[in-house]
Amino acid sequence: MKYTSAHWGSYRITDTGLEPVASDPEPAVAGQGWLSSASNPATRIARPAIREGWLASRDTNRTGDAGFVELPWDEALDIVAGELNRVRNLHGNSAIYAGSYGWASAGRFHHAQSQLKRFLNCIGGCAWSRNTYSHAGAEVLWPHITGVTNRDFTHDQTSWDQIADHCRLLVAFGGISPRTAQISSGGTSSHGVRAWLDQMRSGQCRMINISPMASDLEGAEWLSIRPGTDRALILALSHVILSRGLEDRDFLARCTVGADRCHASVTGKLDGIVKTPAWAARICGIPAPEIEALALAMAENPTMISMAWSLQRQDRGEETIWAAFNLACLLGQIGQPGCGYGFGYGSMNTSGRPVDRWAWPSLPQGHNPVQDFIPVARITEMLENPGGTFRYNGATYRFPDTRLIWWAGGNPFHHHQDLNRLARAWQRPDTVIVNEHSWTATARRADIVLPCTSPLEREDMMMMRKDPALVFMSPARLPFGEARNDYDIFADLADRMGVAETHGEGRSLQDWLRWLWDKAQAGARERGIALPDYETFRDTGWFNLPDAAKSTTVFADFVKAPGEHALATPSGRFEMASDVIGAMGGDTAETPGWTEPVEGLGGAEADELHLISAQPLTRLHAQNDSGAETRAHKVKDREVCRLHPDTATRYGLAEGDVAELFNARGACLTAVAITADIRPDCVELPTGAWMDTVEMDGRLIEVHGNPNVLTLDKGSSELSQGNSAHTTLVRLRKWQGNLPPVQVFDGPRFVMRPA
Repeated sequence: MKYTSAHWGSYRITDTGLEPVASDPEPAVAGQGWLSSASNPATRIARPAIREGWLASRDTNRTGDAGFVELPWDEALDIVAGELNRVRNLHGNSAIYAGSYGWASAGRFHHAQSQLKRFLNCIGGCAWSRNTYSHAGAEVLWPHITGVTNRDFTHDQTSWDQIADHCRLLVAFGGISPRTAQISSGGTSSHGVRAWLDQMRSGQCRMINISPMASDLEGAEWLSIRPGTDRALILALSHVILSRGLEDRDFLARCTVGADRCHASVTGKLDGIVKTPAWAARICGIPAPEIEALALAMAENPTMISMAWSLQRQDRGEETIWAAFNLACLLGQIGQPGCGYGFGYGSMNTSGRPVDRWAWPSLPQGHNPVQDFIPVARITEMLENPGGTFRYNGATYRFPDTRLIWWAGGNPFHHHQDLNRLARAWQRPDTVIVNEHSWTATARRADIVLPCTSPLEREDMMMMRKDPALVFMSPARLPFGEARNDYDIFADLADRMGVAETHGEGRSLQDWLRWLWDKAQAGARERGIALPDYETFRDTGWFNLPDAAKSTTVFADFVKAPGEHALATPSGRFEMASDVIGAMGGDTAETPGWTEPVEGLGGAEADELHLISAQPLTRLHAQNDSGAETRAHKVKDREVCRLHPDTATRYGLAEGDVAELFNARGACLTAVAITADIRPDCVELPTGAWMDTVEMDGRLIEVHGNPNVLTLDKGSSELSQGNSAHTTLVRLRKWQGNLPPVQVFDGPRFVMRPA
């Protein structure tokens, strides 16, 4: 039997295509366009290609509409090796930025970022990035206040079975969305979030969705909150708990420090703002009696506070998830079965999965001697301000002087913010190299494009740390055109650069897969589990781990005996106020308070709406956007935005019309869908439409519906410098002009080699 796996599920390979495995109760919609996307000849990259202007004169005019010259592999790799040597000799390895960031493959070996960094480390290293677009705020915050990493926090958090059995009130800030619950970083063998929620709905659990969109938690009570104001609501809930004397003083004394300063913030002693329900109601749009009633219900019932990842992807988002953690501390239910605090339930399929955690092997990346780095979402600032300074996690650093960008397995012209600003900064480096299988907006803005295989065209292994199955990923089709595996591309380059032995260690691709499996077998033996030999695993394609189920209650041991299980924080306890963060200065605070977001409905003009750039249903980020499933969901070839009926009437819009969303940063066209499941002061436009910009009447307009030409590119705070995509205001109007065609799926122009 032949199988393969992706971030959105696992599939049996058949004579006619792919079938979701029978053990998956709810196959992902996002996977339905996978095969058609990977097979689309118009968007696949067939041969190495170099941008015409760069090849002729080394210009940096990377506008996305250039012509490309196709070259043989040997010549293209010779050019790449020569450019690497030029940049290293003139500017040093820190001038190379390894910008790979993306979800290109669920396989353990063909992980594009690891492949790129291993190669570059073999030739002296590169500048690199820290943290993720998904949850940078949490990655920096959690070690300060809980002593654990974000990975450990999310993988070990209280499991769904505990919540279903013991929770009686689920308060979901940002909801628990079926869209994001489709996917898992590193792959998944099945989906289970909806089943757990269905079990809770049919039981004794009351569920409350605090979100601008009702669809973020189906079948729950909906508290329609203004985007970006969750922290005000949380502080008001804390005020009710404290003013009524309902806080768990024993828990606070045993397990926390800083409760007094948290109290001072809530009561206004720190900033003069008393965070009452009446105060919060004016900010968040939820009536004060409902805020008070919710706080009392949380104190009276076994409660789980769930925070979606989206809550920290906004201005000062770190404080929002911290404030909610402090509220959970006041209630004193952390460490109890099914109660307390969760981060990312539904943001990924595996969050809260009652499965034991494994540490599977991965490709070693070697040592990077270059110390220069950036927070991952600060790439535009790096390009705009070489040598300039930035603040991050309490220290000051300098941006590297980037002369060469190399991207593999990602698409920044999808996932970054303020894409028009990025496009301008993208002209600054000498050279941009991209390993890619499709002509994305990033590939079109590269100088050198190296065609790589898709995960459906190679062998690999899905071994995810919170999954009960291991999957051997067999190829479902032959490589497209002259596409090659990233490993083979870098192996040939390593030979040209004189580091072939260091890079490959004498192993072929098959040798590396066997090496990974040997390491996996050794780790399994330590836990008393015998994995099959490599040939058997390759032939059968699937292995279910025995006794994989594990029910967890996060921080249970610490709460039972704080002295015996001290946390890795300065105090050994939860830090409701942090002296370390407070001493950083700048825009960081020692404990969460309230500040108006830099863009928000509280200060909006009458015709402004809040933009919600949510994850899509039919694809993962921008992956599969060229596939049949995603394109069938578009209207007039555009991505579809959602508006409340009152908003549509106000702007003279009907279902299926095309509208223009715009602000000072950019403009995009989008088809209109009308629903009562969204606030009237909001518009929702999913991310992931391949960027397609056209100049019309002197304006640059994105015609396909990519919301990131509108989103704010600002660090959430100096603590993490995470992205602030969800802090964005836009204006709206009906599109009256001729409707420009969407051309991003047609492939670039190919031209003859210049003389």
